[in-house]
Amino acid sequence: MQTLSKNMPLKQLINFAVLGICLFPVSCITSSDPSTENEKKLITEISHARAKAFNEGNAAAIAIHFTEDALLMAPGKPAASGKAAVQTYYQSIFNEYSTQLESHYEEVEVSGNLAYGRGFAKVILIPKKGGTHLVSTAKYLNILKKQPDGLWKTTHDIWNGNEIP
Repeated sequence: MQTLSKNMPLKQLINFAVLGICLFPVSCITSSDPSTENEKKLITEISHARAKAFNEGNAAAIAIHFTEDALLMAPGKPAASGKAAVQTYYQSIFNEYSTQLESHYEEVEVSGNLAYGRGFAKVILIPKKGGTHLVSTAKYLNILKKQPDGLWKTTHDIWNGNEIP
């Protein structure tokens, strides 16, 4: 076995150097940038505002967080396109049900003027005419774009249920 010194074989030294070269950029990339952390906080606040509006049955207050050309991709339904369609979708739920939502992001990433939030949600729908409560859990992904005014808006919202149909 070739050695550079009596204590460390050349192969180990090369492996150690390669590992250091590979990890150095990762440590630089993953360091916290205060502006990125602030953007993540703003995006998380939008998610909380949407959940609050859902729990209040306020479709308009949900829709204001979407772009004019947003896509809402609910399970088992065609994609709803546009802020008005998003509002109509949620209003159709609120017309029939009282709602309870527990929701949180498990991951938020920002890259320039684009971001995504990946999360978990638990929804309880209580029929206004009486009947059995519907309970569903889901995983979801929101894509957001920073607008010229500095606000983040959702461009794409997709989710699917965890329950087996």
